[in-house]
Amino acid sequence: MVIELNSVVIKVVAVILIASHLTLQAQVSVPSKITVTPVAEGWANNSINAVVFRKNSLVSFKDTQYIAFYNNDRYVVLGKRKLGGKQWQLQQTKYQGNTSDAHNMISLMVDGDGYLHLAWDHHNNPLRYCRSIKPGSLELTDKMPMTGKVENKVTYPEFYKMPGGNLLFFYRDGGSGQGNLVLNSYNIAAKQWTQLHSNLIDGEGERNAYWQACVDVKGTIHLSWVWRETPDVASNHDVCYARSNDGGITWEKSTGEKYQIPVTASTAEYAFKVPPQSELINQTSMVADAAGHPYIATYWRDSGSSVPQYRVIYKYGVQWKSENLRFRKTPFSLSGGGTKAIPVSRPQIIAWQSGQSLSAALIFRDVERGSKASAAITTDISKGNWKVIDLTATSVNSWEPSYDTELWKDKHILHLFIQKVEQVDAEGKANVAPQMVQVLEWKPLTLKGK
Repeated sequence: MVIELNSVVIKVVAVILIASHLTLQAQVSVPSKITVTPVAEGWANNSINAVVFRKNSLVSFKDTQYIAFYNNDRYVVLGKRKLGGKQWQLQQTKYQGNTSDAHNMISLMVDGDGYLHLAWDHHNNPLRYCRSIKPGSLELTDKMPMTGKVENKVTYPEFYKMPGGNLLFFYRDGGSGQGNLVLNSYNIAAKQWTQLHSNLIDGEGERNAYWQACVDVKGTIHLSWVWRETPDVASNHDVCYARSNDGGITWEKSTGEKYQIPVTASTAEYAFKVPPQSELINQTSMVADAAGHPYIATYWRDSGSSVPQYRVIYKYGVQWKSENLRFRKTPFSLSGGGTKAIPVSRPQIIAWQSGQSLSAALIFRDVERGSKASAAITTDISKGNWKVIDLTATSVNSWEPSYDTELWKDKHILHLFIQKVEQVDAEGKANVAPQMVQVLEWKPLTLKGK
């Protein structure tokens, strides 16, 4: 997997979500139909096309879906199709990336006017950003700045779409263990980026925040993160939280207490305290329900145990809680440098309302299940009772899940980017043939639990 250490990313870990009573005994309707549509062959000598922090690998706008990936010649390839169709229109762009470094993935989004926005090939280097020349086009502009401010050391570019069609763009300015979080906002009417914060979360030169974010149905931005003290992933610690109700301008704690920006280690709200050397993973995922309650998926190892377990952190009443899913048996360590080969993926979590309860699925890959794409499903995220199923019949090797967030929000249909990739330990590069990029389509059925 990938996780950042020195110049690292460890592709790591995986999955699953929440609960109270973790018995995996729920009566859950297994999906009756999963379809997989081939796209084209892509680079597979590391996990660059299949890392969890791609926001996004797939994205839909109205009746069209777009995809981006690196081919075996390191070029960025764009594609589109009509939703439900099997034929992809593909175009190799003029842009290449350093595919030897699995950090340098491609992030893709479509704004409310139908323009594609693309960021690619970043690991502490100048911003590489462009957009389509017109709505729906696969033709891209030349590289351009966003705001021209703090754009020389960009890592982890992530797009998020607001309910009105404007965009957010998060990225790290600086290096592992000593970076700050930058937030830009794009206005579709003005067709212009504005920097809301050059330093939203401040590492103070001693640490950096590894974040995950989501935007709920009301437009509230939820942000959570772990702190990294050094380039060694083993120095990850604690899980923090912030939210914004005004498009990212001002931020507050879950109590409503306003933050002074930048947020620092001494002023952050700590959702859960996890000590260093606990195999706490960075860059996972989170979701919020219709009422705006956040759920953070992650994993770490308890003191006295060698086995990292998946957790879900959520707020119940006035208290933050952590649920341990307890089903893993295989020990592993995140310590060391370089991009690591890890036996699990980091998770993606999705959720949907089922009557009075919130159902959820945690998408992951684990060597214990033959490294297939799998899902843990619950009918009620507040009570647990997870059922684990497999979504693919064969191994996806070092894959991590990314999905079409906009299609999920609109229709509750899950489209996963699937590619079998091989991540060699310690920043290694494999020597394998290009592998088929595919889109796995699944609509979770109504779940019937206890």
